[in-house]
Amino acid sequence: MYRLLSAVTARAAAPRGLASSCGRRGVHQRAGLPPLGHGWVGGLGLGLGLALGVKLAGGLRGAAPAQSPAAPDPEASPLAEPPQAQSLAPWSPQTPAPPRSRCFARAIESSRDLLHRIKDEVGAPGIVVGVSVDGKEVWSEGLGYADVENRVPCKPETVMRIASISKSLTMVALAKLWEAGKLDLDIPVQHYVPEFPEKEYEGEKVSVTTRLLISHLSGIRHYEKDIKKVKEEKAYKALKMMKETVAFEQEKEGKSNEKNDFTKFKTEQENEAKCRNSKPGKKKNDFEQGELYLREKFENSIESLRLFKNDPLFFKPGSQFLYSTFGYTLLAAIVERASGYKYLDYMQKIFQDLDMLTTVQEENEPVIYNRARFYVYNKKKRLVNTPYVDNSYKWAGGGFLSTVGDLLKFGNAMLYGYQVGLFKNSNENLLPGYLKPETMVMMWTPVPNTEMSWDKEGKYAMAWGVVEKKQTYGSCRKQRHYASHTGGAVGASSVLLVLPEELDTETINNKVPPRGIIVSIICNMQSVGLNSTALKIALEFDKDRSD
Repeated sequence: MYRLLSAVTARAAAPRGLASSCGRRGVHQRAGLPPLGHGWVGGLGLGLGLALGVKLAGGLRGAAPAQSPAAPDPEASPLAEPPQAQSLAPWSPQTPAPPRSRCFARAIESSRDLLHRIKDEVGAPGIVVGVSVDGKEVWSEGLGYADVENRVPCKPETVMRIASISKSLTMVALAKLWEAGKLDLDIPVQHYVPEFPEKEYEGEKVSVTTRLLISHLSGIRHYEKDIKKVKEEKAYKALKMMKETVAFEQEKEGKSNEKNDFTKFKTEQENEAKCRNSKPGKKKNDFEQGELYLREKFENSIESLRLFKNDPLFFKPGSQFLYSTFGYTLLAAIVERASGYKYLDYMQKIFQDLDMLTTVQEENEPVIYNRARFYVYNKKKRLVNTPYVDNSYKWAGGGFLSTVGDLLKFGNAMLYGYQVGLFKNSNENLLPGYLKPETMVMMWTPVPNTEMSWDKEGKYAMAWGVVEKKQTYGSCRKQRHYASHTGGAVGASSVLLVLPEELDTETINNKVPPRGIIVSIICNMQSVGLNSTALKIALEFDKDRSD
């Protein structure tokens, strides 16, 4: 406006030769009146400028977008504003949400509040969340700091340790090799990796297979080396679970006063007391185990085997569940031998296929843009940086870095493969999934004798924890089917959860996969349980989606 007024004023004040003497000023002078001063000229310029501005504003308000002059809209308001051009700047919490996100405004607000509460409760420096609905990312946001020292805020592009979600990534490599006929899941692992010695359990020769390794049924140890402590803990948990089952059955059947039930309950109490007396007073958790903080660089998966290959099996393969990251180190060696490529090279090809361009193995030397720092609280409850660790011994089981966006892509690729078989009859133009439907069904089918530590309602499947659909009573709690994996590393926690839409043959018309909610959360603080939070967020978005 300032420039407009200046231009009008200058034009009014400029001499125009003969033409200027014919104007109002010339007439004024010919009449013998005193000459007009510069103030009059300025006033004239201001008046013309204001008039021109009003006319331009009116013209803008009356403008209609690409419409025929012969067919004006009788409903159009003269004060209606024209549609605003979309900003090219990346979305942030301070800018207006994209149109699709507005559909989930209530779910976003509720989920953001929940994450703030969780972050404050555990004292996490930073946390990042991403949500996709039916294959489209609708919300991603960072809370807190990726780097406390330099006050670098978390954002959707922040890169963090994803810990044991790496196991689900490794499963894709194994599945692709199995589909190609290059890997047999049920023959002894020595067929592919002869460097791993044959095993015995209590004097009996036993076989460790790829399938058992995937579902943590091989008997290979985790970070705890004391077999006695592990066995005592497993026995204690089994008795406790049995007691809870008996109590539930008694309550359900209303037979708690019967003599047989009382005798059984008393016997189990005695067994539990014996187990408690024999149980060690102190048991180290994973973050107190020395092997979690290894600094040694391993050149390949075969070399990493020396950490555990000569240790005895803790259980007979197939008999009991024992979560083992070292089992996935052996699986990485199997991938190398079955594919003919180095494990990391093979995984990078998969990441490229899945468009996961920010997912890489964690190494200290490379410059990795947007990488967060990782934190823990010391004995004085002060926030400190975690010690340096080298995860080269467990790439396959917990050694990758990623973003919430990449994890959403991965989750959607898995969900698409899981559902595409249902849609094929109604839509023959659909592209195939990265993994075949039968492969995904196999991967997401709970395996007997397994446990899902982050949700007791579920079982471990093949590198995923799976909770099946269940409803015991009418108009009561309904358990949804979902698949997830959590992660815990030095200074980091994570979760990836897939909540498929409940589909049947009558509801798939005019729909294309993937159908469902994906939630990924990463955090730069260890020992933060995130699965229940991810499930709550998924259900919030599913509610808005249904509405």
